[in-house]
Amino acid sequence: MSKLRLSSLLFALLSGFSVTTMAAEAPAAPQPVVVQAQAAVPVTRIDLNSADAQTLARELNGIGEAKARAIVEYRDAKGPFTSVDELLEVKGIGAATLEKNRERLSVN
Repeated sequence: MSKLRLSSLLFALLSGFSVTTMAAEAPAAPQPVVVQAQAAVPVTRIDLNSADAQTLARELNGIGEAKARAIVEYRDAKGPFTSVDELLEVKGIGAATLEKNRERLSVN
């Protein structure tokens, strides 16, 4: 019976020693996260006074072929745009569409 008791004591001692050793190890220091800055993507400006309907439809958000043709027809009927805001005069173009595209538009 003393061998069993000695074995149990030895087992308990060694088990406790390995748990204590693992707990005593210092946790690894967190590694810093490196974030690379993205280069600014240049915005292509579309001139409302020279762009054709295909270019307007392709380059502008929310502008399909029909609205692009309406922009060109307005320009042909009324003359060149004097400001980007004048685009609101074109039937089917609202404030939300203009704001989505404002930084892409120019009048020259």
